Amino acid sequence: MTRPPLISVVVPTYKRPDLLERCLAALLKQNLSRDDWELLVCDDGPSVQIEALVRRIAERTEGRPLVRYLAVTGTQGPAGARNVGWRSADAPVIAFTDDDTMPEPGWLKAGLEAMASGVEAAVGTVVMPLPNDPGDLERDAARLTQAEFVTANCFVRRDILDAVGGFDERFTLAWREDSDLHFALLERGCTIAPAPAATVVHPLRPMPFAASLGMQKKVMFDVLLYRKFPRLYRERIRPGPPWLYLMICVSLVAVVLAVLAGRFEMAIAAAAVWGLLTVYFFIRRLRLSAYTLRNIAEVLFTSLLIPPLSIFWRAVGAARFGRGLP
Repeated sequence: MTRPPLISVVVPTYKRPDLLERCLAALLKQNLSRDDWELLVCDDGPSVQIEALVRRIAERTEGRPLVRYLAVTGTQGPAGARNVGWRSADAPVIAFTDDDTMPEPGWLKAGLEAMASGVEAAVGTVVMPLPNDPGDLERDAARLTQAEFVTANCFVRRDILDAVGGFDERFTLAWREDSDLHFALLERGCTIAPAPAATVVHPLRPMPFAASLGMQKKVMFDVLLYRKFPRLYRERIRPGPPWLYLMICVSLVAVVLAVLAGRFEMAIAAAAVWGLLTVYFFIRRLRLSAYTLRNIAEVLFTSLLIPPLSIFWRAVGAARFGRGLP
């Protein structure tokens, strides 16, 4: 290339060649001049398959845009992969998206227009098509479309990323690393502009039964975010501790302790409290989602286990990152 690009696109990926290929195909349909941008694919689990895919696409574009494959070996997780990407980029503006998105053709042009006023960052629109009768898992996934700042669709000046240190690589799962960057920008007094015309489509992926149980592990990164930015966490994510989960867990522990102590009347009373709170939690989750047999069974089963799992992973986070339950 005879001059640096105007914008660099960073796409972290991890063992999802089919989704990555779909994402890259959408990116190559951008209506921005191919001399004005470059594409960096950051492979968080370096594989011959992903490298071959990226190299095939690079050969097809013939350097317009420049497509680069970056093997990520010194860290793990999307935060570290994105750091490898933006630090290798040549443009003054970095566009972030994920390997399971489909950016619309005007995405990059709209992002550059939003950044043209001199703001430090901009956030585009995420569209997640839902079925007519979404289940609890699908509704929960769709909350991404309402988030203030998501790395599935954002634009940040490279010098600002350098100033705040980029992404915190302690966020080793895809959870809260975007909020961490968002809060770092806010504390620095950066201006974050909306870029509503910069749209990416984020199709839902099939999820196994009770997938929400495995997702509870991510909660330990809430502890890290809360430790770093307690005020912003309370203002923008959760105003106080998870009292319902705590009360459910306390009543469950009370049942066990009462039984061990031979206090069976107390055990029955504690079990009744646990049952009422759990039923309330179940109804609260079910009332806005599909009344299908699968969804009802899934919400019931996971409602029994989510509170203790969530508190457990919060405790793990507190032991790992510092005191306090967010």
